[in-house]
Amino acid sequence: MTIPEASLRLELDSAALIANWRALDRLSGTAQAGAAVKADAYGLGARRVAKALWQAGCRDYFVAHWSEAASLLDVIPAEAIAVLHGPLCPADAEFAREAGLRPVINSLHQARIWQEAGGGACDLMVDTGINRLGLPMAELDDPVIAGLQVDVLLSHLASAEEPVPQNEVQRLRWNEARGLVTHRRASLANSAGIALGEGYHGDLTRPGIGLYGGTPCAALDGQIAQVARPEAQVIQTRELQSGDSVGYNATFTAQAAMRVGVVSLGYADGYLRCWSGRGMMLADGQRLPVLGRVSMDMTVIDLSAAPQVGEGDWVRLDYDLPEAAAISGLSQYELLTSLGRRFPRL
Repeated sequence: MTIPEASLRLELDSAALIANWRALDRLSGTAQAGAAVKADAYGLGARRVAKALWQAGCRDYFVAHWSEAASLLDVIPAEAIAVLHGPLCPADAEFAREAGLRPVINSLHQARIWQEAGGGACDLMVDTGINRLGLPMAELDDPVIAGLQVDVLLSHLASAEEPVPQNEVQRLRWNEARGLVTHRRASLANSAGIALGEGYHGDLTRPGIGLYGGTPCAALDGQIAQVARPEAQVIQTRELQSGDSVGYNATFTAQAAMRVGVVSLGYADGYLRCWSGRGMMLADGQRLPVLGRVSMDMTVIDLSAAPQVGEGDWVRLDYDLPEAAAISGLSQYELLTSLGRRFPRL
């Protein structure tokens, strides 16, 4: 029995992905650019993304969970993968040692777990002001930290996309930590942090959203290409008469006769209700507005400008990340990570 093809698809532009990584690597100066591939590469498919970036020359990858690392072990070398959430129990540390993964140590508790398991190469996260994961500066002189074999000394910027004093405060604390902990490499900058300049680059940068088509700050405008292109099929066309309403709660009413299409896409697929009456789809260069409320599995669009579009045809979501974020009110990160599993990643 052959399962029919999905009525949704998410095209990954590998050439644009690689071009974005190379642009961010170039902007990193003497530092090398790694890649944040956590959350399934921000929803685009970590295995496919990691394989493409490895072939392009990327040699450091960051995931959040052990399961994410496990899914990449047959795609890229284990020693290239760092697990940001670190070992929470001896079983985590044992898995990391057996697989050859680098745990990111975030606390004295995690450092002890790693040491008691036998230790080995690891990364160390230092909290310089974001107050999420990371070792407090005051604990850097603890003997258990001195016993770690630290590859990358990490910290994470809280407001890199904004020109605020906090960035410089964090940079100075990170530099202080570099003088207190023996390490091989140091890393602070995410995508926006790369644009802050050489003082933030260290030895390794960790772009995420910039790889996938997002521009978190104006300094990256024009240097980042769109990577994700979601598409959906029209599953029915309808002819409305003046006065006919569309969708739940009749939030759109036709003012004249018009042709509309029902698209196989809804909030269950990550096309959330914030797009209701605001979103746009594309066909043959024509812009097709979303009408009425987005529902769980369906969205209605205006086909007045596209008489050639019929049932079974594909339309593309207008999903340029900076513009889509401005229209929807969602962050560029949410726009990608919310795209549902009914989208085959192509």
